[in-house]
Order: sequence, then structure tokens, then C-alpha cells
Amino acid sequence: MSENVDRYYPALGRVILHVDMNAFYCSVHEAENPEAYKGKPTAVAGSVELRKGIIVTCSYPARRRGISTGMQVQKALRICPELIVIKPDFHLYRRYSAAFMQIAYSYTPMLEAVSIDECYLDITGSRQFGTPPEIAEEIQRRIKEELGLPCSIGIAPNKLLAKMASDLKKPNGISILRLRDVPKILWDKPCGEMFGIGGKTAEKLKKLGIYSIGQLAAADEGMLADVFGVMGNWLKRAANGIDDSPVNPEREQSKSIGHTTTLPGDIQGLAEARPVLLALSDQVARRLRRQKLVAGGVQLTVRTPDMKTITRSRQLEAPSETAEEIYKAACGLFQRHWNEEKPIRLLGVTLHSLTPKENSAIQLDLFDYERQPKKESLNQVMDMLRNKFGENAVLTAGMLGDPHTALLRNHKARGTSLQKDQLRRPSQDEE
Repeated sequence: MSENVDRYYPALGRVILHVDMNAFYCSVHEAENPEAYKGKPTAVAGSVELRKGIIVTCSYPARRRGISTGMQVQKALRICPELIVIKPDFHLYRRYSAAFMQIAYSYTPMLEAVSIDECYLDITGSRQFGTPPEIAEEIQRRIKEELGLPCSIGIAPNKLLAKMASDLKKPNGISILRLRDVPKILWDKPCGEMFGIGGKTAEKLKKLGIYSIGQLAAADEGMLADVFGVMGNWLKRAANGIDDSPVNPEREQSKSIGHTTTLPGDIQGLAEARPVLLALSDQVARRLRRQKLVAGGVQLTVRTPDMKTITRSRQLEAPSETAEEIYKAACGLFQRHWNEEKPIRLLGVTLHSLTPKENSAIQLDLFDYERQPKKESLNQVMDMLRNKFGENAVLTAGMLGDPHTALLRNHKARGTSLQKDQLRRPSQDEE
């Protein structure tokens, strides 16, 4: 450990690390099977079928050959015929995610998981482990030695700059970004490279004559507020490297619970969508009950083969935790807002307006009042059986024999939840 460690830690202020796993899905497969994948151009795709598959992520050797996220598998194989396309295994990714966060957690309890492959650490109180660069180097080394995974780490006085720093050197980089470094390192970059600024905002800024982060830092705050509202103030502060948001180790109550699935083949019309919507409703209802919440609203997501996405939502008559009510609402939204003739590539069901069940006065009519305890008992038994014996232990009639719902029940390939409710304190993770 270095001498005079204290001088690396401010008397006021914080020291934040952002740990960002590099090409995470591909790196996990390489760690599991280095003989097949090490040093080779690989890609994980939602479907490995040439005409329909989209690249979810790709390895660095693949990126050097011109492959990128979002590219069609067919095009990627034309550019790089030796590309190895791998089916996703989400169960495996969750296991590796819990493992790398467990390593990071051993240096501070102030860990905030922001996705399956990245987290923030507040190490202001961790000087017993050494200087910030020493801690970052040790975390990076342990993740590589114990899990076989590469990662980049940013060191900064706040979350925004830590995130920007982790992007400066990939793969396997460690970068320090101090407030005084912002003009030299960030200001000549285009606005779109600032974390939190999307394509539409960058285009709006260009129309205002603001092309670089430095120009944004010097822009008139009143003008930004007129154009962007409350976001205008954030834009100027961010461009100057200012961010006061704390690392939040306690996962806040979910604002929504959702699940999407990319279908193995295009479907058309409500008749073909029903089994998928039923399985999605069943998945999100189970997760809702696990968190002891009820939902006040349902949102439907539909994506076409040309990647156009629509979302439509509605409030439920009364808060609910049952797949039956969620499914009924999702089908109603589909019927009302979707053209039966258009093909569908992806479907998603999201629950919003969530409240704790114990605080929610569920309005029941006289007939339903008598049935409710039976419904709750049945849900509890079904949840218990599935937790113990797997997703296929209990199926509703609408799920039987449907290939799309079978895919959803496969824990390795069932797609992506729309938030991070599997990311608990690593020491408590069962996976």
C-alpha cells in the first residue's frame, strides 16, 4: 500500500469508481469456453437465424473487423464470414454479474448496480484498501483472475465523470478524470458523447449552434432552459463536469416491472399474439408478487421486423397482481392499437403505477370479493411450485404447445427484463 494514502482522499467530496464490463456477454462465453472463443470474432444475437437475427453485442476482435451492435446477423457475416454467432444465455450472464459485483462489494458496501454489467462504487471510506488507483487495479485484476473477464474502471469525484472516465480506455483500461481535467479531456468532444445526451438532444443542440461539450459548458443557461426545460440546467452542469447524485446502495422500489421477448419468428394478429402475451403477463405478475406490489397500469410494447416500436398503456380499474387481469389489459391494448396485418418481431408487457400491496386498497365487487382469497392461494401455490421445480412445473392451458412461450420459460434464453430487479446485494444473490 502507498504511503500518505490520505492525500488521495478529499477532506470534502467523494471518490467514485465506475466498473464497466467489456463486451460482457461475449466475454462471459469466452471465459466459459476459451478454446472455442478466445481471441476470435464473436457476437451474441437474439436469433442466430440469418434473416431475422440482430447483433446484441460483439467481441473486440469482431469490432475491429467492422461488426457493431444492432447490425443484422446476415450483414455481419457478409462483412466477417468467420464471425462466430452465439445464442444468449441470460442465466449464465446473471451468475457472472453477481460474481463480479461480489468482488467489487468487498471493497465498499456503497455499491449501486445500474445494469447487469456495470456498477458505481463510492470508495470515499475505503482508504484502508489503498489509494483509489490501487483499489481500481486490484478490482480489475481480481475480476480477470477469478472470473476471466475484462473490465474498464473510471475514477472521478462524481458518478458522471466516473462513467465518462470508464469509456476513455477500453478494453482493460483504468482512467482518472478530475474536475480540472474536464476542459482538456472532454470539451473538444461532440455533445453526443456526453453520458445522458441522446441523439435527439444532440441534434437539437446542433440546431442551436452547439456542437461540442465545451460549447455546451459555455452556453447561456437561460436559453438552454427555454429550449430543454429543467433539463437545460442539467446539460450545462454536466458539460462542466458537475454532478451531485449519490451512489445509492439500496435498490429503490421499482417504478415499473416489465419483460420483453424477441420472437423466434414473426407473428401476426391477436390470435398468434395471445399465447405470448399470456406468458409475458404471467412472468411480470410473478415478479410483481415477489416484490409484494400491485400494479395500477399496464403498458404494451410492439416492435416490427424493421425495428419500429410502439408503446401504448392504460390504467386498470383497480390495482392488481394477477396475470389474468394483466393479460386481459394487454390483449385489449393490442386489439385497440395494432393493425392485424402487420408482422411482429418483439412483444413486451410492462406494469406501472406500482404500490406496496399492504398499502393498497384493492376494490372488489361482491362476486370477486368471495373469489379473491382463493385466487391468492392459487397464485402462492403456483409460485412455490415453479420456484422449486422450474417454469414448466405449472402451465396455463393457453401456454401449452406454443413455441414462443416455451422460449420464454427457458431461463437461458427467455429475453430481457426491462429493469434490474434481479440485482440485489451480491451477498444475498442466489444465482
